[in-house]
Amino acid sequence: GSMTAPSKLDLVVDTNVLLVSIPEKSPYHWLYRALIEGKFCLHVTIDILSEYEEIIGNKLSPQVATAVIRMLVESENVSFTNILFSYNLIEQDPDDNKFVNCAINSNAHFIVTHDRHFNVLQEINFPRVRTINIQKLQQLLIDLA
Repeated sequence: GSMTAPSKLDLVVDTNVLLVSIPEKSPYHWLYRALIEGKFCLHVTIDILSEYEEIIGNKLSPQVATAVIRMLVESENVSFTNILFSYNLIEQDPDDNKFVNCAINSNAHFIVTHDRHFNVLQEINFPRVRTINIQKLQQLLIDLA
C-alpha cells in the first residue's frame, strides 16, 4: 500500500455485526476470522463488551458469549478504550452512543454497522465519525492487504 495507508484499520464493531459474523455458516464469518487473525484492530470499552456478552448470550448461547469475550480480552489486536469525553450524538437510540464514544476516543477509522440510527453521524461535522457496512469493509480489507 501507499505510505499514508494505515498498516491496520482501527474499527469499532456494532454488536449486531459481530453477532452475525460469529457462526461458521454465516456469510459474514470472514469478519470474525479476520479479527482472530489480527487483520484489523478492534476497539472496545467495558460497556461494549457487556453488550456483546448479553446479546451473544441471548441470540447464540451463554457458552459462545463467554468464549467470544475471552478471545477478545486475550487478543493482542483488541484495544480497550477509556472514554474521556462522552458525546450524545445519537438521540434516537442512546445505546448506540457507546460505539460513537469509543470510536471518537480511540480515533477509529470506522464504526462497522448496518444500523440506520448511525446515519445521523453523516450530518455531524465535529466530531467526525465515519461508518462503513460489512460489504464495504470486506472490500477495504482486500484493498489494504
